[in-house]
Amino acid sequence: MADNILGIDPGSRTTGYAILTKQDGKLVAMRCDTITMAHMDDHSERLQHIFEKISGIIASFNPTSCAVETPIYGVDPLAMLKLGRAQAAAMLAITNSDIGVTEYYPKQVKKSITGNGNASKEQVAFMLRKTVRLPKEKLSKDATDALAVAWCHLMKQDSVLSQTPASKKKTHQNNSKSSWESFVANNPDRIRS
Repeated sequence: MADNILGIDPGSRTTGYAILTKQDGKLVAMRCDTITMAHMDDHSERLQHIFEKISGIIASFNPTSCAVETPIYGVDPLAMLKLGRAQAAAMLAITNSDIGVTEYYPKQVKKSITGNGNASKEQVAFMLRKTVRLPKEKLSKDATDALAVAWCHLMKQDSVLSQTPASKKKTHQNNSKSSWESFVANNPDRIRS
């Protein structure tokens, strides 16, 4: 069974999500969509909605790991607080499902896809169209961002697994710790005091 990666671009009004997998050696976006809460006025109601929807997506697609984009800055402190809460609601749904979650900064995601941490969203979307089989419907920016996060995570996983000795790969794949914790646990000889 192929690994399904859930990527999330959290937002307090719109949260993007994507399920990315490999089929016959090719990257396939099984689902790219958004959870929309613009019609909800109450912030706590939106957070509950994010939690429930992400929980449902996890139940439907059984991802083996999840990745969430981390908000890093903003002009409005209240908007950043709401964004952080949206991220927390998504992460809680993931951890309640006993799945590992990894956070990525926007620059990390852009750099992994385009080689440039300052790439535009359009450049990222262009590269995704070239490397991933996408659903037929047009993707929103939030769904595209979520797919980029999933892609970044899959590439990071592949990179870590390719550096892990074959005898330790199974242990690494079943480990729910973060990628760094897994690396340290699986490679004690590479850690300097």
